Amino acid sequence: MRLFSVNPATGEPVADYPQDTDAVLHQKLLTTASSARTWRHTPFEVRARHLQLVAKRLRARAAEFARLMALEMGKPITQGRAEIEKCAATCDFYANHAAAFLNPEPVATEARQSLIAFNPLGVVLAVMPWNFPFWQVIRCAAPALMAGNGVALKHASNVTGCALALGELFQGEDSTRDLFTPLLAGSDRLAGIIAHPAVAAIALTGSVQAGRSVAALAGTALKKCVLELGGSDAYLILDDADVPMAAEACAWARLVNAGQSCIAAKRFLVLPGIRREFEERLAYHLSRARIGDPLDPGTEIGPLARADIRDELQSLVEGSLAAGARCTLGGKVPDGRGCFYPPTLLLDVAPTHPVFQEETFGPVAAVCPAATEADALRLANQSRFGLGGAIFSRDIHRATALARDHLDAGSCFVNTFVRSDARLPFGGIKESGYGRELGLVGIREFQNIKSVFVA
Repeated sequence: MRLFSVNPATGEPVADYPQDTDAVLHQKLLTTASSARTWRHTPFEVRARHLQLVAKRLRARAAEFARLMALEMGKPITQGRAEIEKCAATCDFYANHAAAFLNPEPVATEARQSLIAFNPLGVVLAVMPWNFPFWQVIRCAAPALMAGNGVALKHASNVTGCALALGELFQGEDSTRDLFTPLLAGSDRLAGIIAHPAVAAIALTGSVQAGRSVAALAGTALKKCVLELGGSDAYLILDDADVPMAAEACAWARLVNAGQSCIAAKRFLVLPGIRREFEERLAYHLSRARIGDPLDPGTEIGPLARADIRDELQSLVEGSLAAGARCTLGGKVPDGRGCFYPPTLLLDVAPTHPVFQEETFGPVAAVCPAATEADALRLANQSRFGLGGAIFSRDIHRATALARDHLDAGSCFVNTFVRSDARLPFGGIKESGYGRELGLVGIREFQNIKSVFVA
């Protein structure tokens, strides 16, 4: 069996790669574990220099990597460049802050000395998706490596070229050689990789189904895992919102990466007094987005990554229309080659409709009427997902309180769209997963948080 990359804009093959044999996987994991045992004793300043070198390489090869993402999964090249810069900035962030985040913390007890120490676990297996081929990996690897761990990457098969490019990025001197290792293997071999004694912990970003599978395998092996799964982010547009600003922000939040993001805006819960204006302005911004060749710098929406993803999205749209939703923009698979799907606006969406209940992984905006602010919150939380959410209101104090205390999600933003940030913990609740990446909390996820008590 081989791993294939196909250009979703044209349907033409990009490359194919032989999978690692079981013996090669075994040796890669042993080698990474051996490197990690040395790396854990390396001073933070040495680790920081390595991450800073990775950041420098990312910036130097940004055009190359953006093109690779465009070819393998259809990301518009300008968005690909932005992804690479975000990766580089995150490497710099952890290079600068990891030592402080992991400094032993004294605790007052009756002992002569007592403290909390942070020790690396070993090899973290990163099971990563295709939608942000570099960012998803870096946001796991940068803190894991600065924390003294090694990383073995099992990337999505359709972005194997990106996986190999990441492997090259992290290669360095003898102290860092084989510390980050791509594993070329299909998902059907994941169980054996997770069970391998060299793997200490697992970080997965993916679907709910993938999360359940990995969590079960990790549980059987008694290995810690962090899961960042799907999302159906709700955006609440309250009656005192700045509607022009909200509509423009919401359109971008729905269209970024062609809507293929766990934290993309999915459901728009709008109060009656401003609903018509919001719907008109949202339709305007959605309709103006430029669809086309992801290699064209002017393209804002590229193709979906695979035909099956487009088919599933179309099924959700058709099911919602049959249940009573109205389509005022898009909603049909276009003719021609490639996996393109137009920006789509569905109105009068109800909680029983598929686009409300499921994750829509594509540029489909679902507007759901809400009678009151309390009703909007109820609808927002009426989801099996809990990854992100946003509230738009001119009353900053009120909106902040609602986001902080009432919106069921791991990341809640006010008057802007939801996004990950190296300075803030990122993750979800309910079927959006558990554990956190990024920030101080994220770097401590894959640590032995050790109590030391000196009598």
